[in-house]
Amino acid sequence: MSYNNLKIAYGLGGNMDKLYCKGGGCTAKLGAGILSHILERLPEQNFDKNLIVGFDSKDDAAVYKLSDDIAFVQTLDFFPPMVEDPYTFGQIAATNALSDVYAMGGEVKTALNIVCFPQSSDLNILGEIMRGGLEKVKEAGGVLAGGHSIDDTDVKYGLSVTGVVNPKKIYSNNTGKVKDKLIFTKKLGVGIICTAARIGECDEKTLNEAIESMTTLNKYACEVSKNYDIHACTDVTGFGFLGHLLEMMDNDKSCVIYADKVPVFEEAKALADEFLITAGGQRNRNHVGEKVFFDNIPFSMEEILFDPQTSGGLMFAVSADEADSLVEELKKINLPASIVGEIIEKTDVAIKVVK
Repeated sequence: MSYNNLKIAYGLGGNMDKLYCKGGGCTAKLGAGILSHILERLPEQNFDKNLIVGFDSKDDAAVYKLSDDIAFVQTLDFFPPMVEDPYTFGQIAATNALSDVYAMGGEVKTALNIVCFPQSSDLNILGEIMRGGLEKVKEAGGVLAGGHSIDDTDVKYGLSVTGVVNPKKIYSNNTGKVKDKLIFTKKLGVGIICTAARIGECDEKTLNEAIESMTTLNKYACEVSKNYDIHACTDVTGFGFLGHLLEMMDNDKSCVIYADKVPVFEEAKALADEFLITAGGQRNRNHVGEKVFFDNIPFSMEEILFDPQTSGGLMFAVSADEADSLVEELKKINLPASIVGEIIEKTDVAIKVVK
């Protein structure tokens, strides 16, 4: 099959765009406000003291205690394609799904494929997607144990992942402390870049840099963090930098973010200035905007902070006296980590963004 035929069959050329590329990656995620509204209306469950983390906590994954020393971490994630190459899409989708285990401080053990694919299309394309996913599960140290597939008009792929963690060493997303420094491990802007690339408005070098970021497992940042007293952690994905940060504040803390310290793809700023932004970013702005104060921050940077991230970095809350050392270690493994802000006592705004 030629590259052009592959592109069309995969849904990224000609009229097939409307079928498969409606909004790939974490830009396809339902808005945080919609999800909260739905979850609040679900009936109460029977209490189980071994469920340490459930959906009511808005954390990154569920955690269920098996013994005093072992709990399993459960998560799943899947979405439509955001890049042309099926193997690369499989890698990105798997890396994104695996990330939630690392956001909880856990280790990946098993994964199951989640597949939606049109049966009438070339199944070699599906094979490439799944091969990309398998490679990332192997890199994570896990085992691909099976999965489920359905015939669908739209391509979607991801994983259900199980990991393990010591119940006493779970990374929750809302347990940061006042005076903690906030450290972020990847560059922002991949949602804007992928959207621009799909309509031919992004250069290949920038797209490749974004792909490299999206296919970098958060495993390595998590391993480094184990040497430090991490008070809280989350991974920044579909709700954007500010949306996930708001969940970390949990209505009882506030934070100051230093915009100039946040790692970003410089090309994403130029693209945002040209209004090449995502619908997901606008959903995030609508949900979070009233709880954020921007102190003379450029429009492009605002958009990057709202931008949905596919397979984004980890955000750590760590004591001030350990922050510089943690950043130094993260940089040694070639991550663009930086201290991006600090947690403060609760104020009238949850997040203040300054230069």
